[in-house]
Amino acid sequence: MRDLALIFAIALGAALAAGAAGALLLRLLRGSSIIVHLGVLLTTAVVAVVLGVVAVAEAMFLSPHDLEVVLITVGAAAVVSLGVGGHFGRRLATAAVWADQARERERQVEAGRRDLVAWVSHDLRTPLAGLRAMAEALEDGVVRDPATVEEYHRRIRLETDRMTRLVDDLFELSRINAGALRLSMAAVPLGEVVSDALASTAPLAAARRIKLVAAESGWPTVAASEPELTRVVANLLLNAVRYTPPDGTVLIEAGRDRDHAWLSVADTCGGIPTTDLPRLFDVAFRGEPARSPHAGGAGGASGGFGLAIVRGLVEAHGGRVEVRNTTDGCQFVVRLAAV
Repeated sequence: MRDLALIFAIALGAALAAGAAGALLLRLLRGSSIIVHLGVLLTTAVVAVVLGVVAVAEAMFLSPHDLEVVLITVGAAAVVSLGVGGHFGRRLATAAVWADQARERERQVEAGRRDLVAWVSHDLRTPLAGLRAMAEALEDGVVRDPATVEEYHRRIRLETDRMTRLVDDLFELSRINAGALRLSMAAVPLGEVVSDALASTAPLAAARRIKLVAAESGWPTVAASEPELTRVVANLLLNAVRYTPPDGTVLIEAGRDRDHAWLSVADTCGGIPTTDLPRLFDVAFRGEPARSPHAGGAGGASGGFGLAIVRGLVEAHGGRVEVRNTTDGCQFVVRLAAV
């Protein structure tokens, strides 16, 4: 019994020495990754076993041959233990990091959802209050002269159109986020899409004294779904017109780079704060000053959804959209597969 207690004490002392060294090493590496910490823990455990066996073997005065056999056996076990532990430890560490990232993404999505509900509630509450007031005034006969009645009807139609666009944008975003978007890919002449978008944007640009300039040639043909591509171009043009000061210029041009086509929409808005550029395509992001529609219900996507829809539709086509500041404004570049 005394021999067993002695063996236990020797093995415990060797293991404690290894454990103390491992604890010190972990303290020194406390800023390292979780994989490094797992490696140190596994190595400490294996070294503690090896030191315990070697110490006990030395105390038992084994012959050199017997000691060599013990060391070989322990070494083989240590190699297998480190290999298996390292493999599964790396998988566990990766899973832990992935779970932490997933929780962070979930928190971001939840925060974005709350912001979205707040923005939509605000954008719906304002026109609804105006519609209610105008409808009550017409119903109670407070407004009687034909000119005012006609103006009320016009404003009711404009606010109704604005809410319809907001609902359409929400539906489009839900399709994109749910993966329910179905594209009918075809060879689409980009020049024709841009021409239609310019025609629909021209009245708003004229009202704001903004000059629309389009390149005369160089329009490539792209592989895209025409309705969605039309939405992308229209949203980019409307965004440029809405945030360009009066007497400004919006330039749209395109070209081809190997097997990819590019479309550029540049304006003279004065530039976007550098801190806002990474978030410009986020849902409901409006930046500073508030990115709300101009008075009079200027057309286009409201609620801060226009650029988010652009990114979703472009990425659904397998392309990408970028934005950068220029000398006197900003430039949006869309890249798609060319035909």
